Amino acid sequence: MTDTLVINEIYISLQGESTFAGLPCIFARLTACNLRCSYCDTAYAFTEGAKVPLSKIHEQIETLAKPYAGRVSSLGKLPLIELTGGEPLLQPNALVLMQSLCASGYTVLVETSGALDISKVDPRVHRIMDLKCPSSGESARNRIENIRHLKNSDEIKFVMGTREDYDWAKAQIREYRLAEICPLLFSWVSPLEPHQQHAALKKVPEGMTPITRLELVEAIVADALPVRFQLQMHKFIWPPDQRGV
Repeated sequence: MTDTLVINEIYISLQGESTFAGLPCIFARLTACNLRCSYCDTAYAFTEGAKVPLSKIHEQIETLAKPYAGRVSSLGKLPLIELTGGEPLLQPNALVLMQSLCASGYTVLVETSGALDISKVDPRVHRIMDLKCPSSGESARNRIENIRHLKNSDEIKFVMGTREDYDWAKAQIREYRLAEICPLLFSWVSPLEPHQQHAALKKVPEGMTPITRLELVEAIVADALPVRFQLQMHKFIWPPDQRGV
């Protein structure tokens, strides 16, 4: 492999979200994103990064994974590998890397905004795809055609900070019968630290009603929604703005 990817960071930690939460995971954070969601907590990945050959990325992942050699879970080889961002699918070579990692026997995840075509991702990869809610400021960018490409090993994530987000998500679940396709994740927006509030981020549209974690959970239970509520586990273990975790 001689091609490159622009990489922001590669590190090992625990998976903090999704149905894989709590498992050891190597994260490869790619540089650049085409969205500017109001709640984005990784704005540093918009521009920070360096070109790294795919062979070196694979080598670095193998080094981080070495202590787990021969150790497996019911889900397969550990650690998990996740490509995140930024937006990983902006870089075509991310597809090549994912294919290579799958061929090496890893359980591979990709976190994607849902604004780009997911159909070319290796079918062995678990795609965790956002549907951007209204308070993100980017809901118009949702690529609804992606829904038909989802399978039961994928996941849809709704990140929500307002009552309008919750009502919108319920409508999407109903309209597209999403609960019949794959697991659904409801994630509450964690407030950004002052230094995380990047000037390029979209503003939450005026007139929206904030929703607390408690209110979100109570609404899910009251409406008997077939979803998984999740918190960003790593933000409760480490400082919420800490990188590399």
